[in-house]
Amino acid sequence: MAASAVPPSGRPLGAAELGDFTTANRRMLYVVAAALVIGVIAAFIAVALLDLIGFFTNLFYYGRISFSFASPAGNSLGLLAIGVPVLGGLIVGVIARFGSERVRGHGIPEAIESILMNRSKIEPKVTVLKPVATAISIGSGGPFGAEGPIIMTGGAFGSVLGQFLRISGSERKTLLVAGAAAGMAATFNSPLAAVLLSVELLLFEWKPRSLIPVGAAVSVATVVRWQLIGSNPLFPIAATAMPTAATLGSALLLGAAAGLLSLVLTWSVYATEDSFRRLPIHWMWWPALGGIAIGVGGLIAPRALGVGYNSIDALLLAQLGLAVVLGLLVVKAVIWAISLGSGTSGGVLAPLLIMGGSMGALFALVLPGGSVPLFVLVGMGAMIGGTMRSPFTGVVFALELTHDFDALFPLLVAALTADAVTVLLMRRSILTEKVARRGVHVAREYSIDPLERIPVRSVMHTSLKLVPADVSVEEALRASAEPEAGDVGLVPVAPGGQTLGFVSRHDLEAFVDRGGDPSTPIQGRLLPLSVATFPDEPVRVAIDRLTPLDASALPVADAGGPTHIVGFITRESPFEARAIWNENEQERERSLTFSWPRGWPWPNRRDEDPP
Repeated sequence: MAASAVPPSGRPLGAAELGDFTTANRRMLYVVAAALVIGVIAAFIAVALLDLIGFFTNLFYYGRISFSFASPAGNSLGLLAIGVPVLGGLIVGVIARFGSERVRGHGIPEAIESILMNRSKIEPKVTVLKPVATAISIGSGGPFGAEGPIIMTGGAFGSVLGQFLRISGSERKTLLVAGAAAGMAATFNSPLAAVLLSVELLLFEWKPRSLIPVGAAVSVATVVRWQLIGSNPLFPIAATAMPTAATLGSALLLGAAAGLLSLVLTWSVYATEDSFRRLPIHWMWWPALGGIAIGVGGLIAPRALGVGYNSIDALLLAQLGLAVVLGLLVVKAVIWAISLGSGTSGGVLAPLLIMGGSMGALFALVLPGGSVPLFVLVGMGAMIGGTMRSPFTGVVFALELTHDFDALFPLLVAALTADAVTVLLMRRSILTEKVARRGVHVAREYSIDPLERIPVRSVMHTSLKLVPADVSVEEALRASAEPEAGDVGLVPVAPGGQTLGFVSRHDLEAFVDRGGDPSTPIQGRLLPLSVATFPDEPVRVAIDRLTPLDASALPVADAGGPTHIVGFITRESPFEARAIWNENEQERERSLTFSWPRGWPWPNRRDEDPP
C-alpha cells in the first residue's frame, strides 16, 4: 500500500539527482590549492635529497665535499670500503633509535601504514630525519633508490601541512599522497607514473576529489623540476623496433620470469627480516650488520652499490658484458634483500629497475624478436609490475624514463604477466607484507561499492500501515501487530488525508523497551518526510541518509509523483543488498544451451544417441 507524503524538497529526487562521482562541493578546490603548495615544496625536497645523496657519497668514498652525483663503484678504498656501509648503517640505526623509528624501511609501506592506521598523520620530524637517514644510507653504499624515501618525505610534508589545516582525514590523506607523488615525479621526471602509483598503491580510491589534487601537485612539481634539473628523460634511448609476434611472446616469458623473481625477492627480504628479529641485540644495530653484506658485495660487484643510475643507463645502452650483468643481478639482489631486511632506510624502485634490467639483458641473449635495450626496458617494467603489483605504474614509469614509446605493447604484456604470476603465487606484495605483519590487512582491489549499484527498490519493505495521527504509541503497536509480516512501517495520516511523517514498529517497540510511556502520542516519535529516500536511489545514498538519524528505518517515497510513501528500508538493508550482490557474483548458471538436431550428421554417433 502507499501513503500520501510531502516531497522532501517539493520536487522528485531519486537517481536524477545523482552524478557519476561524489565530488559535489567546492572543498576539492580548497584541497587543490593546498596540493599546489605541497607540489612546489616536494620538488625542492626531491632535489635536496638527490644533492644529499651526492654529498654523502663523495664524503664517505672520496673524502671530498661535493654535491655532484657520484657512484661508489669508482672508489679506491680497497678492503676499507667494507667499513663504509657499516658506518652508514650505524648512523642510520642511531637516527632511528633516538630520532624516529619511522625512518626505517623503504618508505611506501610506512606511508600506507600512516594512511590506514593513523588518519594520515605523520610526525613533523620525519620530514627532516627521513631524507637525512636515506642520504646517509645510500651515500654509504646502500643498494637503494631515492624514490621510496622521497615518497615518505613528500608525504610527511603533505601530512604536516594538512595537520595545520581544518580538514577531514580523507582530505589529509589526499595531501599526504599529493606530497608523495609530487616527490616521485620530481625525482624521476615521471608525472603520469607518479599519479598511477598513487592510485594503485596509496589513495585506496579512484575519485576526482583525490585524483585531481594529486594530479595538480604532480604537475607543478614536474614543472619546478624542469627549471631546477631539466626536462629530459632520465635514461634516454633510441627508439626500438616496432614489436612483432615473436617480441610479444618473448615479453610474456620475460614477464613470467620477472614474476618468479619478484616472489623470490619478497620472500628473501622478509626471511632476512625474520632472521634479524631472532638476534639477541637491539634493532638499532641491525643496519650496521647489514652493512657488512653491502661492503662485501661491493667488492665482488662494485656497480651493485648505491642508487645505480649509471648501471641502469649502461644496461639500456647494452654496454655491459655478460659476467658484469650476471654479477650485478645476483649481488644486487642479495645485498638489497639483506640490507632492506635489516631495517635501514632506502627505496625499492631503482633496485628493481637494475634487477629487472639485468634479467632482461640476460634473456636478450636467447629470446627472439627484440634488441638488448628493448628487453632490458621490458624487464624493468615487469619487475615493478610484479614486485609492487602495480603493472600500469611499471609500464608508464619505464616509458617516461626512456621515452621509448614503441615499447608500450611488450611492456604491457610483460607487466601484466608478472602481476598475474605474483597474484597467483603470493598473497601480499613486498609493500603490503610489512603492514600486514603489524596486524593491518591491506585490500588493493578497487571496485564500485555494491551498495552504489543496487537500487533501494530491490531491498525496500512494503509492509505499511496507515494509522490516525492522534493515536498513542500503544495503539499504533496494537494496530500493526502482524508478526508474519515482519517489521511494519507506520504512516500517521491527519483527518484531511495529509501524511505527517513515518515511524517503524521496531522503533516504537524500542521506545517502550527503554521505559517510554506507551500512552505518548505517536506524533512525537515521527521522522519528518524531508529525509525520505526514493526507489531509484542507490542503497548507499539511502543508508547515508539514515545513519545519522535516531531511527532504524527510513521511508521510501514514490519519485515519479512524490506524494506517496511506497515502502521503507532498515539498517539491515545493506546486508540484504550484499546478499543480492553475492548471489550475482557466486551463482553460476547456463542461460543458453544448444541441442544438436536429430538427423543431422554427427561424427561417430548414431542418430538416437543424445548429442
